[in-house]
Amino acid sequence: MDFFRNFPFISIVFSLFSAVVCSLLPGKAARIWTIAAEAILALLSAGTLLYTVILGESVTYRMGHFGAPWGNEIRFGMLEALTALVFALVLLLSVTGGARYVIRDVPPKKINLYYLLINLLGAALLALVYTNDIFTGYVFLEILTLTSGGILMIREIGRTTLAATRYMILNLLGSGLFLLGIILFYDVTGHLLMPDMHEALLELGKSGEYALPLSVTTGLVCGGLAIKSGLFPFHTWMPDTYGFATPTSSAILSGLVSKGYIFLLIKIMTRVIGLDNPILTVARNILFLFGLLGIVAGSVLAIRQNSVMRMISYSSAAQIGYIYMGIGLGGTAGFAAAIFHLLTHAVTKPLLFLSAASLMEVSGDSPVFHDLQGAAHRNRGAGFLFTVGAMSMIGIPIFAGFTSKLLFSLAAIGHLPFKTFSVLVILAVSTILNTLYFIRTMIRIYTSPEGKKEDRTPFGPQLSCVLSGSVMAAMNVILGLQSQPVLALIERGLALFS
Repeated sequence: MDFFRNFPFISIVFSLFSAVVCSLLPGKAARIWTIAAEAILALLSAGTLLYTVILGESVTYRMGHFGAPWGNEIRFGMLEALTALVFALVLLLSVTGGARYVIRDVPPKKINLYYLLINLLGAALLALVYTNDIFTGYVFLEILTLTSGGILMIREIGRTTLAATRYMILNLLGSGLFLLGIILFYDVTGHLLMPDMHEALLELGKSGEYALPLSVTTGLVCGGLAIKSGLFPFHTWMPDTYGFATPTSSAILSGLVSKGYIFLLIKIMTRVIGLDNPILTVARNILFLFGLLGIVAGSVLAIRQNSVMRMISYSSAAQIGYIYMGIGLGGTAGFAAAIFHLLTHAVTKPLLFLSAASLMEVSGDSPVFHDLQGAAHRNRGAGFLFTVGAMSMIGIPIFAGFTSKLLFSLAAIGHLPFKTFSVLVILAVSTILNTLYFIRTMIRIYTSPEGKKEDRTPFGPQLSCVLSGSVMAAMNVILGLQSQPVLALIERGLALFS
């Protein structure tokens, strides 16, 4: 059973190896290798989760024979393994369900390059989940940023180049702030490993030294990762990035990339700074405020869109606000709600983007609502899957989105009256707004123009997309109906973070 402790390290190295292999293969072979590799990573992550559940504690895995600062290490428990499993499954399903769009949108000579980038992106995500070294986190954070820009730009149309430029400018700004924060943390603590930094910060907290510099440093780290993950008002790159990328890239960027940045932030808050550390209070309150603003702003902007892809993009900005609202609430309940919604959003947004792309495909490849009228009759599978994702985002019971909103409500109870009232009001308002733009879309795709009989598209070409979407829909329902076991894993994992 102890052999399972090697799985996280093997997962990261295997993803890097797969990227090298894809550089040597033609496009079709690279796609097959990537799908097989992601399936193997999902199995390795499932094995890691089983091992940590049986073990009941976190595992520190040293790479090499030397400790810090010469060596490096990863650390994993139930929460890291669960997150890695969801990330690996969503990446597998996005690549499988979106394969036909890659063939359509990516130049044939660059298809193997596309899958090379996907494997590098997967390695970076797993490294952010498992790393126990904050500078290693920064290295893979940059790899994640560059590969994200690559899978966006590889669709060679003018709007993707413009979107990638805007995306990279804001992300590099966030990276710079995060790196500056790491440098200052290292300057004060003398450590880069997360547990050692935590011990040093505890000692500094007792003595009262460096209180102001550490508060500024915490703000830099939190602000940098908030910018990179698209927290309001730094969400402006999302509509073009998600709207003009190939649907496979939109699914991965919206469902996984921003979640990797947020998960690293949660690790730093809990494992490095410490939830009880006073220097974190101001930063959490600011994130809480911008989270609330992001929920409302993203939903209002989504209502105003005339394109289904841009509507889903602005909805993503609102959902990021939910996660930061939970982080701002703090405590085990707040962070557990934030992580649960992180997993919910990781499963649901790729489902929405891929099903919307299928609806567009039978509507002249147009994202405009007028052209999408009756699309769910032309492609019933995509219409059903889009409806599942939409109902989850609205918060209909049995779906994961409902459970997320319930957890946020419960986490808000017992806080200061201002926070409790703000959360409950914002949840009510956002649910109404979500209902307006998603119900409008569902009515549109299920209403055929008067007097027109819709022709159904052949099921065969849609098979991989329907099957992948069905699995994601099933994962959403499982999170909704079996939330207690998942929440228990999250809470036990958070307890092992310290």
